[in-house]
Amino acid sequence: MIVVRLCLNGLTQVARASLEELKLDYEDFLRQRGLAEWQRGHPLRQALIDRHCKNADEVARWVIEAAKSGGPSGQSRQCGQDAERSTPSTKSTLSTERYPELSANAVLTLLVVACALLDHQVARLAADFESKGGFTERLYKVRAAKRRTQS
Repeated sequence: MIVVRLCLNGLTQVARASLEELKLDYEDFLRQRGLAEWQRGHPLRQALIDRHCKNADEVARWVIEAAKSGGPSGQSRQCGQDAERSTPSTKSTLSTERYPELSANAVLTLLVVACALLDHQVARLAADFESKGGFTERLYKVRAAKRRTQS
């Protein structure tokens, strides 16, 4: 029983560490380019979560739509920390300039969701293990029941 718990915990920690490392890479990407990182209450972050995208193509479509609309209010604006110092752009240039910030923040948002789902899965596996036992334990019960019915 302890071995299964350690295995589950170990694999979970490896997965979580990989996600956290990827998260740091995307945070560095935004910081190095002077782009804004969306905090928890950011409207675009919430809009992406509310969209419930089912695959990467849906996320890509959302990024394109968000870039074209200029944000949740539909007003064009520049992203990042250096927006005031930038030279004016045409709408099409402005929307394509937003792709790196939108894409990186979309990935960061999805990483947060993935970590939360991983945490829920681990909690469920632990609860199932405690209530139903591990594979070997269940196999023993099935074999013992079969022996009793054969006797």
